[in-house]
Amino acid sequence: MTDHTSKQFESELESIRTRVLQMGGMVELQIAKAVEALTTGDLDALEEVIDHDHRINLLELELDDACIQIVAKRQPAANDLRLVMSVIKAITDLERIGDEAKKIAKMSKRLHSSDSAFVPRIELRHAASLAVDMLRKSLDAFARLDMTAAAEVVRQDREVDAEFKGIIRQLITFVMEDPRTISRGIDILFMAKAIERIGDHAKNMAEYVIYMVKGQDVRHTGLANIEREASSQ
Repeated sequence: MTDHTSKQFESELESIRTRVLQMGGMVELQIAKAVEALTTGDLDALEEVIDHDHRINLLELELDDACIQIVAKRQPAANDLRLVMSVIKAITDLERIGDEAKKIAKMSKRLHSSDSAFVPRIELRHAASLAVDMLRKSLDAFARLDMTAAAEVVRQDREVDAEFKGIIRQLITFVMEDPRTISRGIDILFMAKAIERIGDHAKNMAEYVIYMVKGQDVRHTGLANIEREASSQ
């Protein structure tokens, strides 16, 4: 009976891990669609990103409830409890990444329905590809409990931050040269900030990996400490 219960518990834990990765895949697709449609002006694709956000919200609620049920029924301890707590935090970050993708889609619709003569020519795709790569790597690190890969994600966040600062400098130049670009420039700024926030959430998820493996909460402790924890596995 105990062996049966243990196997059932392991199956439940594996199920929520798998569903987190599925949710991550959905979110990654949302970002890719939003950024591609920003470039092409595909309004139908942008509308699809906005409409599909509710699926991510629903999955967050389902996973949240599954975690609560596990805590209530199984009373997990040690590694298992850290896994459940990390899942609860990770799905919150994934839901917020979905919100950022929706924000990009909404801002894109506004841009493509406005006078293109007053839209600053700012390239966001490189920053977006870096943020998506961070998300992909953090999900992979989460699946494999790979602390080295997790530390790499945290390090990569600096690149996304640098891209964001570069975009701000470009926008300031455009606005100073032509004040008519201010309104559309603000929309682009919001999209750039959404991309930067996607990187932040991916970094959070990478930090949860180190917590799951070592029981150390490395949030707010700096890159050097995270790399030290990752290398001491």
